[in-house]
Amino acid sequence: MHVPDGFIDAPVSAATGVVAAAALAVSLRGARREQGGTSRASEVERGGERTAPLAGLVAAFIFAVQMLNFPVAAGTSGHLLGGALAAILVGPYTGVLCVSVVLLMQGVLFADGGLTALGVNITDMAITTTVVAYAVFRGLVKILPRGRRSITAASFTAALLSVPAAALVFTLLYALGGTTDVSLGKVAGAMIGVHVLIGVGEAAITALTVGAVIAVRPDLVHGARGLEQRLKLRVNGELVDSAPQRPAPVRGSHRKVWLTGLAASLLLAGFVSFYASSNPDGLEKVAADHGIDRTTEEHASADSPLADYGVRDVEDARLSGGLAGVIGVGVTVVAGTGVFWAVRRRRDTSKTQAA
Repeated sequence: MHVPDGFIDAPVSAATGVVAAAALAVSLRGARREQGGTSRASEVERGGERTAPLAGLVAAFIFAVQMLNFPVAAGTSGHLLGGALAAILVGPYTGVLCVSVVLLMQGVLFADGGLTALGVNITDMAITTTVVAYAVFRGLVKILPRGRRSITAASFTAALLSVPAAALVFTLLYALGGTTDVSLGKVAGAMIGVHVLIGVGEAAITALTVGAVIAVRPDLVHGARGLEQRLKLRVNGELVDSAPQRPAPVRGSHRKVWLTGLAASLLLAGFVSFYASSNPDGLEKVAADHGIDRTTEEHASADSPLADYGVRDVEDARLSGGLAGVIGVGVTVVAGTGVFWAVRRRRDTSKTQAA
């Protein structure tokens, strides 16, 4: 759903740029709290410290999986947006930053998503998906029985709903600043319809990934914190909650999870991506079918050595795409880790000054 330059006019693109900048500023402040835990529970605080190094990896993993377009209808494909996955794994504020880092790398290095439309893409793909998904997720985990299955089920539903929500936001932005005279009703029907199908794929990928991490290191899943089921004790014939128990020590290091995740990201981007669907994604298909793409402008990074996810002058398509994917994962994990390292350092500096 990467919006190219020219789909949305300059005033609306500029306005979404302001919205995106404000949201990123808020997210930077919120990410410091997410990575530092809370002052009320030291166990949760340690969970925040363990999660922080994974934020850059989450960004790299989203980059890799976004290269894997999957077919959803005749001549149409979809790919992960990633907002739900990031929000549940590392928190909503950190999640917005993760997806934004991915969008920035894609726009600058791979000519995917317009640079003047960066604010549109961050607003649509990073902010909307993360906010909607996390709101749905938190609402569900409050009413579902506490446990790993409930977290996985809530992840599936949250991701499923986040994708058509992003399609709806694009439709609203098109209504405000679309550069073609295509009927709004046609755009809305086509966008939301196809992205409901894409949402099923998003939901499956999100639930499988969250479930896999919970199975080995539930303490690393932000959305799973504070969901421990207390033991019941019978006192004078009545069942009451027992006193909170100190969490059992977690065996293993987050470094192993980080290395496994990085290896998986490199494999997906460097090898599996070659077998991804070559059909246009939902937005591209709708734009081509309804003439929205008539005003598409050439990307400012169209001459990038990595444009269109290939390495210039490497003639073998498999090798070119694989190298581009590996480079993309590497650059994204470095950029993401740098951002979140700076967030943590700023947090630690603030705490030291306050002390």
